[in-house]
Amino acid sequence: MFAEENSGNWFESVSHVPTEYTLEDTYVGGGDVERGPNKSVRDFDENDSIVHLVFTPRTKFGVLRLGAEWERFSFGLPDHAALPDTLQSVSLVMGLDMQFSDSIIVRAEGQPGVYDTEFDNLGYDNFNLPFLIGGTYIYSPNLQLVLGVSVDIERKYPVIPVAGVRWKIAAQWLLEAVLPTPRLQYEMNKDLSLYVGANVKQTSYRVDDDFGSANGIPRLNHAILTYSEIRTGGGFDWKISPIVTFTGEVGYQPYRNFDFYRADVRYHQDGGAPYGTISLHGAF
Repeated sequence: MFAEENSGNWFESVSHVPTEYTLEDTYVGGGDVERGPNKSVRDFDENDSIVHLVFTPRTKFGVLRLGAEWERFSFGLPDHAALPDTLQSVSLVMGLDMQFSDSIIVRAEGQPGVYDTEFDNLGYDNFNLPFLIGGTYIYSPNLQLVLGVSVDIERKYPVIPVAGVRWKIAAQWLLEAVLPTPRLQYEMNKDLSLYVGANVKQTSYRVDDDFGSANGIPRLNHAILTYSEIRTGGGFDWKISPIVTFTGEVGYQPYRNFDFYRADVRYHQDGGAPYGTISLHGAF
């Protein structure tokens, strides 16, 4: 979330890379959630797609981060499930990276946008502005410390602190213990790396006006749903060219939670599922 490359000339390097992008798709196999012993949802799959594009021009104030992101979760839910089969968001990315000294870099970034189930009922109350503020302290070229905070007023816990470390343990080993994607990486050569790690996701969405009535729980009409999941696995990064990296990952999803916390309705993980991820990402 907050870790940066280890270089005293960090801003000079960023100025040569004005755009970053990600195209990613994850498939999660059949898993289970439950709400009490007699209200379970069994063996449903999931697809998570992301498109991310951010421009990073350099200014006298720092490096701007201006772009957009789209993410869509699709669930293969049975008809009786009182859960939305789609969660999606379209948001701007608006941020600034500032370097206060050779050792301290600070990022402030928000993602104002629409966080909804479907985009056929847009309104101001589907708008949200989650944001983060974090800093990296470059202790040495091989060790950086990270501290920050993530804020989302629609979440059950609006403010979540974040701390971590980026440590080059040896010539080929790198530990990036920073949320939301902590990992331990082994560099086989300049173009191929292997890793093990996790991906922690938590985003809030607003369901449709008649969602609760359609599912026999009227208090869920236009309710806020916080969706959370954790994936753990391993994969590889293959640098196809200077501007394109292909990532493949497989693993297991041990945790998933649908929480209408304001309405006191929660579906929690009752059975994990395998997953696979592919992505193209890079900067130019």
